[in-house]
Amino acid sequence: MIYLDNSATTKPYSAVLETYTKVASRYFANPSSLHAFGQKVRELHEEARKQIAQLLGVRSDELIFTSGGTESNNLALKGIAHRYKNRGRHLITTQVEHPSIKEVMGELEKEGFTVTYLPVDEQGVIRVSDFEHALREDTILVSVMHVNNEVGSIQPIQEISNRLSKHQAFFHVDNIQGMGMCELDLNGIDLLSVSAHKLHGLRGTGLLYKKKGIELHSEMLGGGQEGGIRSGTENTAGAVAFAKALRLVLTEKENKLKDVLAIRDYLLQELSQIEGIHVHSKKACMAPHILCLSARGHRGEVLVHALEQKEIFVSTTSACSSKAKLASSTLKAMGVSDEEATGAIRISLGYENTDAEAEQFIVAFREVLEKINEVVK
Repeated sequence: MIYLDNSATTKPYSAVLETYTKVASRYFANPSSLHAFGQKVRELHEEARKQIAQLLGVRSDELIFTSGGTESNNLALKGIAHRYKNRGRHLITTQVEHPSIKEVMGELEKEGFTVTYLPVDEQGVIRVSDFEHALREDTILVSVMHVNNEVGSIQPIQEISNRLSKHQAFFHVDNIQGMGMCELDLNGIDLLSVSAHKLHGLRGTGLLYKKKGIELHSEMLGGGQEGGIRSGTENTAGAVAFAKALRLVLTEKENKLKDVLAIRDYLLQELSQIEGIHVHSKKACMAPHILCLSARGHRGEVLVHALEQKEIFVSTTSACSSKAKLASSTLKAMGVSDEEATGAIRISLGYENTDAEAEQFIVAFREVLEKINEVVK
């Protein structure tokens, strides 16, 4: 099997699974319990928070554990909008955000907020001039993803951060696809979303970084866990496993990022030589691990299933919206035609992928195209 769908989810590291099993089976008490057993679990929970904070270079009391990236994004947007609505009701995001951003923005519009959706160029990147033009005195939140989940384009986070340094608006970054693969300076970022299962961790665990002093309206009320912002009995085993996964993937980044870049460049070179292939990801501004392409005249799901028969697994753009079989809104925002946007597939690499797998993919992809073209004829 060749797994090239790491942007949808990653295979958990064995050490992460071992950590989770150990904590879940041995330290199962409720961390809010007053007895010694519960307090031991509390210690483990807070130690995991401290470890992640150290890895990210932030304060431990600036981290909120969540159930994953979608909840982190929801909490950031709704939490800021509802807490600071008296300051203003204007929000800024982009046309190529994940559904967990776009859908929330749509709900906030129904509540009376105004949202500006920044367009992107043919590379999938916003223009800083458009952002500057959209910024208003009543803007209270700007939310821009670091790495696009469909085409891998990297947004100008630092430039946006610099422009907001003297503005009231808070800056949220969805770093779910970028963490562990791309460098990102957190200075100037007020809120940051991360998901464990994109980092060889486990599903159902995520976090939201919230800079000290920023308040959020709580969207989940109850026992007051996570500083009163995210109530619910803590997933301590998940938190400890998250810390393990993040440490391991950052180590992998130091040791293997050059290998991922080499595989990506090989794929770009080989794909560019196949007639009828249009690669939408642009090397000048793309992440190391994501590339998106279309085969002229063919639907994305047909290619996905044909490769699946050869035990090679890729996806049609975003896993969260692939079942709808609609043209990718991200690609359409980039000016790609409906036909090509509907026919797009995404290849996403991980640190466990090899040169040999990339070579096998190219051979198999050529065979699949040849076979499909014969059927079409």
